[in-house]
Amino acid sequence: MADHQFADAELAALYDTLHPWESRGDFPFYLPLVMAADAVLDVGCGTGALLRRAREQAHPGRLCGLDPAPGMLAQARKRSDIEWILGDLTTVAWDREFDLIVMTGHAFQVLVTDSELLGSLRAIRSALTTTGRFAFETRNPPVRAWSRWTPALTMETTDAAGNAVRIWHDVETPVDGDLVSFTTTFASAGRQQESRSTLRFLDTDSPRSCPTLA
Repeated sequence: MADHQFADAELAALYDTLHPWESRGDFPFYLPLVMAADAVLDVGCGTGALLRRAREQAHPGRLCGLDPAPGMLAQARKRSDIEWILGDLTTVAWDREFDLIVMTGHAFQVLVTDSELLGSLRAIRSALTTTGRFAFETRNPPVRAWSRWTPALTMETTDAAGNAVRIWHDVETPVDGDLVSFTTTFASAGRQQESRSTLRFLDTDSPRSCPTLA
């Protein structure tokens, strides 16, 4: 199930203003890969910013975004010349259709169990062509990025109605091994909404490290 902040249409509409292209350190890495591939699948595509930029730069091939959050896809579907699919890798099946599959941002870290991770990797392998590539990212656990996710680090933006919105995070402690759970609060005009998330900070030395993909 998608987190509330991504499933809810009003909250999802804030995402690109909170995380504009210029602030994303990952997109400059992925965009050249996308532009060089004929058929691309973006797993956990969110608002579709990466694929939309590729199409704006005249990518001529197949671009497909997959995401389980209806609120995020509502933003993505503002561009209709890209395939947008509501679901995840357990609800779709492709047979060697994509030259490149990407998981940007924290999408890979949403796979919080070994079974989810292995199932997703098998689905990705099935969806890739024989020479296809899978590109993803995950945060480095020793950096302990979650230690900075506190109410002291408050973000602000404006919603579609012109209301100021304040956003902050609270991490649940103690941290459960490589799983970090936290609540994101959205506060505006006397209204407050909360969204709970869990991300896996998988370390190569973790005793829960993923078994070999068969």
